[in-house]
Amino acid sequence: MAVTYLKQAVRQPDSGQQDVRGHVEAMLAVLAKGGEGAARDYNRTLDGWEGEVVVSPEALARAEALVPERLKADIRFARDNIRRFAEAQKATITDCEVEIIPGLVAGQRQIPIRAAGCYVPGGRYSHIASAIMTVTTARVAGVGHIAACSPPRAGVGIPPAILFAMNLCGADVILNMGGVQGVAALAQGMFGLPRADILVGPGNQFVAEAKRILFGQVGIDMFAGPTDSMVIADATADADLVASDLVGQAEHGYNSPVWLVTSDAALAKAVMARVPVLIGALPAVNGDNARLAWRDHAEVILCDTPEEMAGVADAYAPEHLHVQAADLDWWLARLQSYGSLFLGEETTVAFGDKSSGPNHVLPTSGAARYTGGLSVHKFMKTVTWQRATRAAAGPLAEATARISRMEGMEGHARSADIRLAKFFPDRVFDLSVPEVP
Repeated sequence: MAVTYLKQAVRQPDSGQQDVRGHVEAMLAVLAKGGEGAARDYNRTLDGWEGEVVVSPEALARAEALVPERLKADIRFARDNIRRFAEAQKATITDCEVEIIPGLVAGQRQIPIRAAGCYVPGGRYSHIASAIMTVTTARVAGVGHIAACSPPRAGVGIPPAILFAMNLCGADVILNMGGVQGVAALAQGMFGLPRADILVGPGNQFVAEAKRILFGQVGIDMFAGPTDSMVIADATADADLVASDLVGQAEHGYNSPVWLVTSDAALAKAVMARVPVLIGALPAVNGDNARLAWRDHAEVILCDTPEEMAGVADAYAPEHLHVQAADLDWWLARLQSYGSLFLGEETTVAFGDKSSGPNHVLPTSGAARYTGGLSVHKFMKTVTWQRATRAAAGPLAEATARISRMEGMEGHARSADIRLAKFFPDRVFDLSVPEVP
C-alpha cells in the first residue's frame, strides 16, 4: 500500500496571522473604549457608509421590493429546507432525568441561549445563504433575541437580497455594519442590542480573529480558517464532475485548499487536465481565486485501496468531503472526520453551501477532528440538575467527605460533615482517611 502525491501544495497558508491579530486587537481596544461612535467611524472609513446603522422597517420594505420574485422563491425554498433539518436536529435534543441511586435524582435541561449575533459576510460575494443558515438555525433553536449584521456597500447598504433573507428568517435587528466593528457591536450590545451570548457565521480573516479574541467574553461557533474541500473518487467517477466540484470550491479564495483523493490514476490525470480549462472559463475575479488556490494549495493524492483513501480523508479532516465512488454505504459507515459529507455524484458541496438543508458553517483547517458544524446544538445549553432525599444524602456525604480530605479540601469535607450531623444525629460515621503511600 502506498500514498503518492501527483500534485502537492507548494505553499503553506499565509504567515501574516500575527499582523492580523495585532491590527484586530487595536481595533477592538478602540471599539471597547469608543463604543458606538468608534463603530460609526470605522463604518465610514472602512466601508464608506454614513447611513443608518440599524436597518429600519422602511428600508427592509424597500429591499424586499427590489428582490425579484424568482429569487425570493429560491430563498424561501432554501430557508424551508434548512429549517426542516434544524427542526429534525432539535427533536433529538431532549430533557431527561434518572435515579442514580435510591433517593438521588439527576437530570438535564435544554435551554436556548438568550441572545445571538449572526455575522453575514459581504465584500467579494453576497452571501445570501449565510444569512439563511445562521438566522434560521438560531430561530429554530428558540434563541430569545437574534441580531444580524453584514458589511454595507457605499451608497447602498446591505444588498437587498441579504436583507430580505435576514428578515425572512427571523432576525430581530439588522445592522448595516461589518468587519471587526460589526463583531464588536454584537458582542458589546451596541445600538440598543442585548450583548450577544454567542457569535456565529463565517467571515474574512479579520472577522475570524475578532471572534477568536472575544471568545470567553462571548461564545463562538468555531475558529474559522479558509474554506477547504476534498473529493474521494474511484474509477466509477466522472472526471468532469470531479473537476467542476473542485473548481467550484477553489473560487472561495486564493488560499482555499481543494484535494482529490483517488484510486484511479487515469481519473487523476483527466481531472488535472480539466481543472485549468474550467478555471479559465470563470469570470475574472472567480478565476483568479481558483487559479491561485489550485496552484498553491491543491493536492491530488493517489491511493491503492478504499481503506487507504478513507485514512487520508480522516487525517486531513476536511470541511467538506464529497465521495464519488462505489458502495456509498461503506463510506458513510467508515469515514469519521469531516465537517459535512456528500455522498454520490447526484449531490455536490454547492448544494450544501446554498440550499439543501444541513448547515454550511463548518469546521475548517482540520478542526473536524474534534467538532462538527453549526447546528441548533450551538444555540442551546445542556445544563444539569440534581435533588436528593435525606436518606440518599448519607452515602453521598460520607464519600464526599473522605474524597475531599484525601484531596486536602477540608472546606468541601465539612460541607458534607454538617449534613451528616444534621440528618443523622444518632449515627457515628468514620470519616477519617488512611494515609496512602
